[in-house]
Amino acid sequence: MDLDLLRAFVAVAESGSFTAAANVVGRSQSAVSQKVLRLEDALHVRVFERTSRSLKLTRDGERVLAAGRRLLAQHDSFMRELREPPQLTRLRLGVSENLVQPQLPLILARFAQRFPSVELALTTGSSQGLIEDHEAGLLDVVFAKRKREGSGHRGRVIWREPLVWLAAKNYRSEPGRPARLVMMPAPCSYREVMMESLDASRREWVVACTASNLVGVQAAVVGGLGVTVLGKSFLQSGMKILPASAQWPALPASEVAVIGEDPAKQFILEPLVSMFVDVLTERSSTTSDAEVESL
Repeated sequence: MDLDLLRAFVAVAESGSFTAAANVVGRSQSAVSQKVLRLEDALHVRVFERTSRSLKLTRDGERVLAAGRRLLAQHDSFMRELREPPQLTRLRLGVSENLVQPQLPLILARFAQRFPSVELALTTGSSQGLIEDHEAGLLDVVFAKRKREGSGHRGRVIWREPLVWLAAKNYRSEPGRPARLVMMPAPCSYREVMMESLDASRREWVVACTASNLVGVQAAVVGGLGVTVLGKSFLQSGMKILPASAQWPALPASEVAVIGEDPAKQFILEPLVSMFVDVLTERSSTTSDAEVESL
């Protein structure tokens, strides 16, 4: 049945006249009258008792009105669900554990303030592990680090940062001896860059310390155990940047990419990306000040 016929009938029944109903549905009075007649033909009932002075629902008309209202409400609800984006109630978010470690509470606070009704399922870990979890359907969106040479991988780059050699403030280079390195366990992009860069320049190296996380790496470097490679923004008090040289080869840039941009979730992903970029920008600005102080 054409639902326009039903809408015209309901408009007449609720407004009390064909003239008033015509204004409601945006059609002429004669067009509304024709729709009601077609509805009666389709249902094989009379819905109105008509006289020159009055318009009254028949008993069948009362039944059609009650059922018609329910049918139109169901139809309109169905169309809204198709046209409107689904309301996201849970977001499975993966964040590289060393990406914004000190600033992650700030991002989460901003997220909770912006989306108080969304349940956040947060996973932190290695970038490679998070990407694999996303590919397995376990995470909705991932913020991961990667070497710039890996830019062919999936995801949209939202941040780029130079990698640097970091050492203790009082570090003194020993040209004739193997480089003593501080690193995290594999898989780790920083670890790969260190080894690949030194191997390419034929510089000997040994592992002086393996730390389970970024905090441990930074502590070992500040404590003088060895040298490491991190993003420039990880420079902190007690550290210095070693300039590129024959001993410490030039390094590629690293990238931060967002992976898993479902169009249905853009209303929540774009603000989340902005939160990450804002924090990375703030951290980079703070690092610039720290670098000046260390010179």
